[in-house]
Amino acid sequence: MISASLETPVGPLSVSERDGAIVRLDWTAEADGSSALLTAALAQLRAYFAGELTEFDLPLQVDGSDFQRAVCNTMLAIPFGETRTYGEIAKELGVPPQPVGNACGGNPIPVIIPCHRVLGASGLGGFSGKGGVETKVELLKHESAAGLLI
Repeated sequence: MISASLETPVGPLSVSERDGAIVRLDWTAEADGSSALLTAALAQLRAYFAGELTEFDLPLQVDGSDFQRAVCNTMLAIPFGETRTYGEIAKELGVPPQPVGNACGGNPIPVIIPCHRVLGASGLGGFSGKGGVETKVELLKHESAAGLLI
């Protein structure tokens, strides 16, 4: 697995690639390699934070259970600037909300797989990235999805 990083408005982010797919995004400045895919991922992240990209187009590999992958696929379908609740995703998948929240918290590729777009029924819910809920709020504001917060 190799990683590359960039500085963003929400702190340093590193993306990791394995076997031709992005497998992880972390709040670190870790960089130990380069590839065409990592270059593309960093370019897309820069464009996202510059307001020039609303949908990532990268090969992704979510390690984990079939359920984890199903939740991540459902989050990928949430359009830029929109949100869903844990309950809405749970209903779509035919499961209780609690496991959906756990799967969102276990998302290995946040920002690109937009777990920040998933909210609790009566509040923001959590966020596992560095900075926690404050970072989630910044990402939602960036996408102009923060009207409910004001």
